[in-house]
Order: sequence, then structure tokens, then C-alpha cells
Amino acid sequence: MRRHDLALLLALLAAALLGLTSCGKKADTASRAPMADSLRAQALIDSGNAALRDGAFAEAAKRYASAAVVRPEDPAAFYGLGMALSRLGRDDEARVAYAKARELSRGSVDADEVPHEIRYRRTTHP
Repeated sequence: MRRHDLALLLALLAAALLGLTSCGKKADTASRAPMADSLRAQALIDSGNAALRDGAFAEAAKRYASAAVVRPEDPAAFYGLGMALSRLGRDDEARVAYAKARELSRGSVDADEVPHEIRYRRTTHP
């Protein structure tokens, strides 16, 4: 994967995150319950999982990336994004996503909050 493509992915994720925080609808964003964001992110992750199982890797990557924008502290979104990007042959970008998932999962206090795929990866690949 070219460095330019990796930089483009990171720029798109950053722009999406900035768009969420500075879109001028601060009252709407602040009034949303964190539980609603969690449920929306989980629905996107589940949808990404289904797309990944069906072999629609590009669609899966989009869904996982959307989940990462909705809930940027969720390691499962970044782990799924890494899997989808890896299947697309975008290994450098996949490594970045896996590293973010690993970083987020290490910050978790309760092991039950971390998806078993990430716990497995942590124990197998330090």
C-alpha cells in the first residue's frame, strides 16, 4: 500500500471526526444519549460483519469505518476495519486499524467489554 493511500485514509477519518464535532448542531449532538451511539455503532459493526462474511469487503470496510466515526473509542470497529482492509489487500492501512484497536483495547479495564477477537489477538500477538 502506498503511503499516499494511507495518508488519505487517515485524513478522511480525521475529517469525518471533525465533521461530527463541529457541524454546527452541537445541541443535537450533545442531546443524543451515549447509549444511542453505542447501539448505532454496534448495528454498523454487525452489518460490517455480515458484509465481511458475504465477501463484500469494500462494503464491510465502509460500515466499520462508519462505526469508528460514531464511536471512536470502540476497538471492535477498528478491528473489523483492519480485517476488511486486509482482505482488500490494503495491508498498511489494516495495520494502522489493528494498532488502533489494540491501543483502545489495552485501555479497557473490564475484559468483558473487549471483543473476544481482540482479546485473542492481544494474547497471541503481544
